[in-house]
Amino acid sequence: MTDITSTPVATAPIPARARRRIVVMGVSGCGKTTIGDLVARELGLPFLDGDALHPVENVAKMAAGTPLTDDDRWPWLATVGSTLANAGDGGLVLACSALKRSYRDAIRALAPDTVFLHLHGSKEVLGSRLEGRSGHFMPAALLDSQLATLEPLVGDEAGIVVDIAAPVNQVLNEALAGVAAVDGSTVTAGDSPGAAGSQPRQFDVDLQAAPFNLDDDAIAWVDSTIAGMSLGEKIGQLFINHNNDYSPEYLDGVLDTFHVGGMRYRPGPSAAVQEHIRYAQSKTSIPLLVASNPEMGGAGSCDDGTFVSTHLQAGSHPDKAIARQMGQVAGVETAALGCNWAFAPIVDIHYNWRNTVISTRAFGNTPEIVVERAKEYFDGISESPTACAMKHFPGDGMDERDQHVVTSYNTLGYEEWNRTYGHVYREMIGHGVQSIMIGHIGAPELSRHFRPGLPDRDILPATLAPELLQDLLRGELGFNGLILTDASQMIGLTQAMRRKDLVPATIAAGCDMFLFFRNPEEDFQYMLDGYKSGIITEQRLHDALRRILALKASLGLHRKPSAELVPPAESLGVIGSDAHRAVAAAIADKTVTLVKDTAGNLPITPETHKRIRLYGISGGADFTRADPLAYLDTVKAELENAGFEVHLFKTADQREAAGETGVNFMSVISEEATGDYADKYDAAFVFANVKGFAQEAAIRIKWSTPMAAEIPWYVTEVPTVFVSLNQPNHLIDVPMVKTAIHAHAGSPEAIRATIEKIMGKSEFQGTFNENVFCDSFDTRL
Repeated sequence: MTDITSTPVATAPIPARARRRIVVMGVSGCGKTTIGDLVARELGLPFLDGDALHPVENVAKMAAGTPLTDDDRWPWLATVGSTLANAGDGGLVLACSALKRSYRDAIRALAPDTVFLHLHGSKEVLGSRLEGRSGHFMPAALLDSQLATLEPLVGDEAGIVVDIAAPVNQVLNEALAGVAAVDGSTVTAGDSPGAAGSQPRQFDVDLQAAPFNLDDDAIAWVDSTIAGMSLGEKIGQLFINHNNDYSPEYLDGVLDTFHVGGMRYRPGPSAAVQEHIRYAQSKTSIPLLVASNPEMGGAGSCDDGTFVSTHLQAGSHPDKAIARQMGQVAGVETAALGCNWAFAPIVDIHYNWRNTVISTRAFGNTPEIVVERAKEYFDGISESPTACAMKHFPGDGMDERDQHVVTSYNTLGYEEWNRTYGHVYREMIGHGVQSIMIGHIGAPELSRHFRPGLPDRDILPATLAPELLQDLLRGELGFNGLILTDASQMIGLTQAMRRKDLVPATIAAGCDMFLFFRNPEEDFQYMLDGYKSGIITEQRLHDALRRILALKASLGLHRKPSAELVPPAESLGVIGSDAHRAVAAAIADKTVTLVKDTAGNLPITPETHKRIRLYGISGGADFTRADPLAYLDTVKAELENAGFEVHLFKTADQREAAGETGVNFMSVISEEATGDYADKYDAAFVFANVKGFAQEAAIRIKWSTPMAAEIPWYVTEVPTVFVSLNQPNHLIDVPMVKTAIHAHAGSPEAIRATIEKIMGKSEFQGTFNENVFCDSFDTRL
């Protein structure tokens, strides 16, 4: 093979024309897709990978390592030629091996003015690029066969040869210069109408700019990695798998079959989690983004992680450093596990008190408090090698519904949204956040701002709405980072359209990664079919891949051997450490909040109110399967340690479960509500830990029975203290209580701090917003 670099081989220039037809040719591994896509961008043309035009029979043969015969190729080449001939007004750039002169003649027979761009490389360069391409149609073992088949361009063929050994940018410039010489134009990189170098389209990724800030070496890694990927590997990079199994066999199946770009795992003991991540990173040639949900510190990332605070708790004290401490602990503990991606901070604004899915997961009910605390969290977690994905664009907290179970809506108008949620996103984007998780949340007024007249039936959740992802987030907000969907099983997404349509539609709309398979084989095929049918364009796929790999490179993952991507086992000592629990205890002490004490019941001490009737309220078991009343053991023990005499109330169901007979809810009411209640007890404490997250569209207290004995009828008999360990808005259901405390969490630290403050041993320091009164006058009494 002749060693030619940027050499036109046409005998005479073809006159410059409005329509360009360019075939990027060469053997497998030469970078046809990468260079072809870049050339297409600079020329303002669409790009198509010719592999997508192969009939299924050809694909099956190549995947099995069986070379195609010419009889196999002629129908495919005819499809390639007709596709070029029928290209739109501007033309088309198409990647096709076109190894033989006869193959190129077959294409030219249908599209005579086609120019061939041959990407030439040595066997050594090509071989190195083919290594690890396990999912490609062309196994590396067939490289020799392709090189033997290759017939280079000759003098009567309109074409250009470029050596691929040079850096990608140089290859691109030489390719454009050669094309210009062949067709008589003067186009070079960055000079063409619509090219990325002159007037960059607002959606193009800039790897040198924030939040990636990559150097030349990192950019070269991104581009060369994409160039060496098979189509299957490219499609796989779009997915973030939810690992429901810790076994190596499970991971082998996921990584070898689907080539996923990222993963999130089911929490477990830290040692098991770390080993699981270590094995996963050892099995993939492209480092994985490993995500966790450190919304509350280390808790949620592993079973033994430190609960530091909720978002609301971090916003419920004047000290903004609480949010930074939460982020710091989250970063240290998740990095010790081997995680590198945090699905946090949450930047929703809790405007509607009835919205319970984010009530404890929002820093507050104003954009100012959300921005201030989100920046602190981001700065804290960024001290560890961690990227953040803030959520949930375009913003939760307006609707009272939960996108896990129904599509919810942000109904603000364009101007008001910009003053509130838009302000938050602009500030955080400017602060350097690397990725944004998109909620399955529609925004009718925003969509209509960009698509006037859009009917109600066409209002889609943001994950499927290009006007929100591209016109607004990429365009007006200028976000250059990675966009990912929220969990794809959520009904807020799945009610919008058929699964086979919505999977590729999320990427086509502007998302770069798709969070969680429902059925791996189906979803992968849906995404692949979406690419082959043109729903996902080559440019959109290439942009998504560049952002995915750029996020990995921004974390330095490309520079680390796989054995160093996960810390050693001894690093786990920081998880749940005494130092981190001390941080949690100090925050609990600061943030336990007295919402009201209108009857002046406090303080209550063993000396003044020895006998305590203790009631526990929960929302019942949720998807975590944790005992919803386990916290009561801690409450009872802390009260007894403080010197109280504790009498624990049990419902009829609890008594029957313990073996008692002849009991029902009416008999329990009769026994509990007696005239001598105040003779038996000096005070009543009600501790509520009501969650129900992601299972219902609204969360309210559900009593054990009608007219249940635990409902605070006894406020007229003894001093009663109601303590919420989770939701801040329970006063709507217990307005009769005169003393209400928000402890924020059921952690031992929060419970201990609450009891100390009830006894007057320390001051209440926490703050609250007006949401706690639920827009009702009686809750304030």
